[in-house]
Amino acid sequence: MSCDIGLYGLAVMGQNFALNMASHGFKVCVANRSPAKVDLTVQRAKDEGDLPIVGTKSPEEFVAQLSKPRKIIILVMAGKPVDQTIATLSQYLEEGDVIIDGGNEWYQNTLRRAKELEAKGIHFVGMGISGGEEGARNGPSLMPGGPKEAYDMIEPIITKCAAQVNDGACTGYVGPVGAGNYVKMVHNGIEYGDMQLIGEVYDIMKHVLKLSNEEMANIFSEWNSTELQSYLIEITSTILGKKDEFVEGGYVVDYILDKTGMKGTGRWTIQEAAERSVAAPLMAASLDARYISARKDERIKASEILKGPEVTSAEIPVHKMQMLDDLKAALYASKVCSYAQGLGIIKSCSEDMDWDINLSDCARMWKGGCIIRAALLQKIQDALARDKNLPNLILDPVVASELNDRTAAWRRVVVVAVGYGISTPALCGALNYFDSYRRKSLPANLTQAQRDFFGGHTYERTDREGVFHTAWTDAHKSIGDINERTAGEV
Repeated sequence: MSCDIGLYGLAVMGQNFALNMASHGFKVCVANRSPAKVDLTVQRAKDEGDLPIVGTKSPEEFVAQLSKPRKIIILVMAGKPVDQTIATLSQYLEEGDVIIDGGNEWYQNTLRRAKELEAKGIHFVGMGISGGEEGARNGPSLMPGGPKEAYDMIEPIITKCAAQVNDGACTGYVGPVGAGNYVKMVHNGIEYGDMQLIGEVYDIMKHVLKLSNEEMANIFSEWNSTELQSYLIEITSTILGKKDEFVEGGYVVDYILDKTGMKGTGRWTIQEAAERSVAAPLMAASLDARYISARKDERIKASEILKGPEVTSAEIPVHKMQMLDDLKAALYASKVCSYAQGLGIIKSCSEDMDWDINLSDCARMWKGGCIIRAALLQKIQDALARDKNLPNLILDPVVASELNDRTAAWRRVVVVAVGYGISTPALCGALNYFDSYRRKSLPANLTQAQRDFFGGHTYERTDREGVFHTAWTDAHKSIGDINERTAGEV
């Protein structure tokens, strides 16, 4: 019973995180359903500096190697495999032990599991991990949510193993059970939006500006030393410049089928946005874009039937350097709106669930190690620290000023894209979000009048207090108690 922590589930993420912890001086016991991966992990530990990893071949042996109170991270596929793993391990655990689920799990499942384990006196923590395989090995962003007592037990380990930035480790106590999974889920929703935005900018560069892969790779590389600096911009440059191993003179990206896969966290984010009545049009657009991309055969048929605009540069003139500057501005402004929407979802759920999540801390945890790490997050962290009650990120004076300075460029990009028939649902979704949010008056008055016309749903007035209903035609009758008509509104 000498190991500091156990890790069960040795796919590449599990192996790498076990090696990460061992690299920081913690003695790690590992186990897996298939023993071969245990042997592989132990061999990797030996090859990478004789790291303190102990391999075991049975759940009972695995648990027996751990010092008390036991701390076990499980990294298995979300869903039933998590339940099965918990059932297997918990029979050997005792009151006060901790299980940490590090997978991409639906937060409601985490709440259920925590309640089930609480009856046995076992703590349960849902911990979002972002950074991919590289981050797991060298320092990911870690987002734990669970009992504070359990967090305090694992804090010395995860603080050392998380990515490190200018103001500390990219981890911290997110909140009660479920909060960590929730923040990671929204992180992935923001990731969906960010990737779609970059894809749309690439599309305009390629099909409107007619840039080569090398030219685009160089531009993204240059942008990565500006306010757009981020992991996703960095890897985009690398991807665009990667030569193909099969086709001489070709580039890998040009031979990748245009069908985007997904694991479900983006869908969960949009479901939660709807559940919380939080507008997230950019992230919703990025999810829709993946759905449409999956219908490749339909799109091939549609390309033969449906016609786009046939425009020339004379009809819609585009100046290369001006458009590149505009694209850079539009991408930055849209990224800000993506974060605003994501943080708005977290804020709403935190209030509903009484989680008291610190949004500034979320931005801090995302600054290193994770997929959405970006220079922009420092400004977001600062904005949310200045005003913890800020209703929306884009209302911060510094952030608002940056958006206002970029709106003309943003609009020019969207106009050109529409003119050339280039779909930009995320860029447009971000701009529409900005335009809707900044307007004092919206056409919702007409929509509410229509609801009152066909359903007697009533309305409020701008010139006096109260709830009202109008008999719009002679066919409309009295609706009785007006207050009853608003019951059930969300």
